[in-house]
Amino acid sequence: MLYTAFIWTDVSSQADVELADYDTFTTTAVEAGVMAGGHELHSPDIATTIRFRDDEVLMTDGPFVDSKEQITGYYLFECANLDEAIAWAAKIPGARHGAIEVRPVQERSDGSTESAQ
Repeated sequence: MLYTAFIWTDVSSQADVELADYDTFTTTAVEAGVMAGGHELHSPDIATTIRFRDDEVLMTDGPFVDSKEQITGYYLFECANLDEAIAWAAKIPGARHGAIEVRPVQERSDGSTESAQ
């Protein structure tokens, strides 16, 4: 089953984990065969939030919520179960100073996963 591990980071602090730590973790996850994808995201301050209300597209600069912690990246893991996904998420370097949100990817009734193309 696919699980997404969203990396929540306090963007107001400079408590960044060394990129080498992420490189090491990513290599380990790839070699273990659980890495199915993932990316670092640009800073939340360059985000654009879109809403569609009353037949009108409303755009706002910045993230959806005003919060110290924002999603700064994610990993996509192929794991047997939630416990295995949590074990991998706990090893993500950002867990040391932020939070990791683990969420299963929604499967369709035909067993496939929805994919944005």
